[in-house]
Amino acid sequence: MAKDKCPECPKCLPGWLVQFGDLMSLLLTFFILLLSMAVMDKKKVEEYFDVMRKAMGFIDASTDVETQTESYSTKDSNSQDNDSESIDEAVESTVEEISELIEEINDSANDELEQIQLEKGKNEFILDIPSILMFEEGEYKLSNINSKLFIAKIARVIRTMPYAFNIEIIGHTSANNFTNDSIPRDNWDISALRSIAVVKELIKNRIEPNALKVSAYSSFHPKSELASDNRRVEMRFFSENNQEDILSEESFFDRLE
Repeated sequence: MAKDKCPECPKCLPGWLVQFGDLMSLLLTFFILLLSMAVMDKKKVEEYFDVMRKAMGFIDASTDVETQTESYSTKDSNSQDNDSESIDEAVESTVEEISELIEEINDSANDELEQIQLEKGKNEFILDIPSILMFEEGEYKLSNINSKLFIAKIARVIRTMPYAFNIEIIGHTSANNFTNDSIPRDNWDISALRSIAVVKELIKNRIEPNALKVSAYSSFHPKSELASDNRRVEMRFFSENNQEDILSEESFFDRLE
């Protein structure tokens, strides 16, 4: 039987083109697999493109510039309001937890001078702790086991806070004209060293050091005329989210001109 001859046809395509087509098919399959395994967060993607449009100055052709400017400003104000509300909620929940702890400690106190007070402000709250609960008379070291247990309880509440607050430890003394040749030399040293001792104890209880701040006022921020009221340590929990950018304010050196 005679073999059929191959009909005449145009010249075949080069061999490398077949391999190139296979490579493109494999790449397409690879990207489809990646896409199938990826988890797309629609909200985050929309926020990302919105930020990119604002940053690069892209304008939607279907809307005029004035309308888009108003919409963006409205979004920014709404986000700031939501942030403020979330901070307020975090303050409320944290104050409730710490209030329960303070009530427990105050109930076990033997004297009114050992009562801890809690003062709440905007985006902050302060624990007013009498020095008698933390330090011995004229001392700045935390040698009392009860004071260490109290700080450990406070640290446990801090670690479970729904919002990361900054914490300022403020030392106060009474106006007793204390002087000494060695450290502590005066009330400034005592108030500062007491604040540092509380901060170090908080760090031992796994509180992040970058959230802590030390302040000392000696006897120059009295609470009342009673010396016992003025000898105290304050724990101030505050948020800096609502503070304005200092770079936008008038410079101190500009005012000197």
